[in-house]
Amino acid sequence: MSTSSPNAPLERIAGGDAVRGVAARGLRGRGPRGRRPGPGAGMRRPGFLTYGFLGAVVLGALFPLYWSLLVGSHDSTVLSRGVPLVPGGNFLANAAQVMDSIPFWKAMGNSVLVSTVTAASVVLFSTLAGFAFAKLRFRGSKGLLVFVIATMAVPTQLGVVPLFIVMAKFGWTGSLWAVIVPGVVTAFGVFWMTQYLRDALPDELIEAVRMDGASMIQAFWHIGLPAARPAAAMLALFTFVATWTNFFWPFIVLDPSNPTLPVALQLLQSAHFVDYSVVLTGALLSTVPLLLLFVVAGRQLVSGIMQGAVKG
Repeated sequence: MSTSSPNAPLERIAGGDAVRGVAARGLRGRGPRGRRPGPGAGMRRPGFLTYGFLGAVVLGALFPLYWSLLVGSHDSTVLSRGVPLVPGGNFLANAAQVMDSIPFWKAMGNSVLVSTVTAASVVLFSTLAGFAFAKLRFRGSKGLLVFVIATMAVPTQLGVVPLFIVMAKFGWTGSLWAVIVPGVVTAFGVFWMTQYLRDALPDELIEAVRMDGASMIQAFWHIGLPAARPAAAMLALFTFVATWTNFFWPFIVLDPSNPTLPVALQLLQSAHFVDYSVVLTGALLSTVPLLLLFVVAGRQLVSGIMQGAVKG
């Protein structure tokens, strides 16, 4: 004969309510058929205003290229007749005039050489410096990093005269070395790689490699450099574009017979008459390598960035 307390029915009811409450809480966060929702189930998709704003930004970025194509595909009298609405048929003739008026292919080769070497050197030396500032402990590291960052506040124009004097003493005026050497490393690149490696590369991984007998330079080459690949790809792209479009310093230090592409395009402007159809054709031709670079390297660049974000 079993004994039960007078409050047993109430306890069973309370226990059943508790079980149902736990079950309800467990099923509340599940999707159809009791499955938990995916990671993006609670995220809201961008609305019409977001897509409209992004579309306006894209159209605003593409308009200069379209305007260059419009004017560059007509003759020199197109702007005097009004604003063109559709492209004309003179683009190839204007492109041939550009190549006949300036050393276009030599300037193109100089720009490719200068931009590629500068981007590669900036990535290498900035990654080395960023690895040292982020992962090595030495006296005065914080002060030195602050000094490097502070140099970004100094206008480039202030250093043109002493830099030109140094290039003249080396005998590099008129040579591409005068454009390449001053840009082998940048303060922005050092700051960029320092901030990235500080968070993306664990100290424990470096200590484990060092305990296995690797030197610090081996640790950098086998651990630090692969970890910095996403940030290095972005830095290389930024540096290549900035060097390709740089006009001020190459215009000062290079000869008209050995120019980069922006300096050569400046030669298209006459002192008395500017043929805007030819000038804009040259400007459009100078952007073609950059567009090809974004098309070829864009997918790998985005995948590297996303890989770095997932690892972080």
